[in-house]
Amino acid sequence: MGDEERVELLGLHELRDVVRRVVNEIHKVIVGMDDAIEALLIALLTEGHVLMEGVPGLAKTYLAKYFAKTLNLTFSRIQITSDLLPSDITGSLVYDKSTGQFVFRKGPIFANLVLADEINRGPPRTQSALLEVMQERQVTVEGVSYDTPRPFMVIATQNPIELEGTFPLPEAQLDRFLVRVIVTHPEREQEIEVLRMKQVSGEEPEIKPVVGEDVVLRGIAAISSIRVDDSIMEYIVDIVRKTRQMPEVYLGASTRAEVALMYAAKAKAAISGCSYVTPDHIKSVAPLVLNHRIILRSRRKGPFTSWSEFEVIQRAIEEVDVPI
Repeated sequence: MGDEERVELLGLHELRDVVRRVVNEIHKVIVGMDDAIEALLIALLTEGHVLMEGVPGLAKTYLAKYFAKTLNLTFSRIQITSDLLPSDITGSLVYDKSTGQFVFRKGPIFANLVLADEINRGPPRTQSALLEVMQERQVTVEGVSYDTPRPFMVIATQNPIELEGTFPLPEAQLDRFLVRVIVTHPEREQEIEVLRMKQVSGEEPEIKPVVGEDVVLRGIAAISSIRVDDSIMEYIVDIVRKTRQMPEVYLGASTRAEVALMYAAKAKAAISGCSYVTPDHIKSVAPLVLNHRIILRSRRKGPFTSWSEFEVIQRAIEEVDVPI
């Protein structure tokens, strides 16, 4: 029997109330960023991972830190650098003089919520250390596997502008992220509100946990009760297959992307208080789930196109018939 079967499901009304309280508490320290907050909640409830991309100074790290605090989950920050070793993330065997044996000392990856800051600054060997743990939620050292705590979630950030000394994430690594969020500069009024907030609270504002690990696990279990009709599954497949057929696309989304899209849509339905997935839920989460899973010809040496990933995905959605 899996953990999901042992955990009591959270009712949809209760889940919606929890989400509302979490969002309200986060907004005590974070101005705006509604799309990023919702993406974090969707990933948390589906036990997925989030890639946040944006220039420095947009509160990506700040959001991850206070997201964990609001949920009362353990938090670990890993500053990714070019000299970081895989063992610096996963942990390693150390010699214990008192017992004369090697014991495993856990690395910072063993937390409920792990922030991998500037992930693209890590060399491929270090990035690969995250592959197993993001997919399997376990770390293997010297043939022995160690489970991460549940819930477990990786939030990675990267700066799309400063590319010197970085290592682009390979497709296999990108595919491990449920969603990619593009964080942009806030509106003028929001920036003014940030200054007001900083003047009152400074850099360490007060924030209270509104739930705990048990409630989060019950919320995760509740996602399994969300129904997905066959027509909705066909709609998901048709959208993803459309991305493979578009002339602007060099590499379309994979079958794993279809699974991720279904899971994300179930979470979107749940936090909306709906017991089943609708086409609107698919349309809402598809850009977040698919934007990092397709490669445009403009990113390669093929014909130039001005289409961005989001525009291509939106066009794919528009060209696929909506189930009745």
